[in-house]
Amino acid sequence: MKEIVELSNKMITIDRNEFLKVKGSIDTNIYYVVSGSLRIFVFDDYEEQTIRFGYKENIIVSLDSFLTGKPSDFFIQAIKKTVIKVITKQQFDKFLEIESNQNLWTKILENLVLQQMEREVDILTNSPKERYERVLRRSPQLFQEIPNRYIANYLRMSAETLSRLKKS
Repeated sequence: MKEIVELSNKMITIDRNEFLKVKGSIDTNIYYVVSGSLRIFVFDDYEEQTIRFGYKENIIVSLDSFLTGKPSDFFIQAIKKTVIKVITKQQFDKFLEIESNQNLWTKILENLVLQQMEREVDILTNSPKERYERVLRRSPQLFQEIPNRYIANYLRMSAETLSRLKKS
């Protein structure tokens, strides 16, 4: 991943609650989180559904828009003041001209697919306790970086339920 981060020659700061991208926009950048945290969410029937987080040393991207060049349904919003490095599609395409870099990108995408499969299992798991325990095992850092209300939304439970689970 270090090789991808080194492609960036631009750093930006996003204030708390500011949007990096909004639904309906095209975003063909990859972002590397230097500090702070972000969330990716969709707005569904008057309700936000958080689907992913990014925090220190994570790559975050509106993957649908990045891969297709079409508008995305996703919002990316800073949870707290966040510093990110920007890698453009042009920089990345040039990077992929090297075969070993294509292998790295394939590994990153494979990892992302596996994470999404785990996420789907989390959502389909009936018990809030099981969802909480699975995410805690997989991403303990999440609970240090992200406020409870966003984690609760991500886990499809109330903030009160999450609080109760964390205490038990």
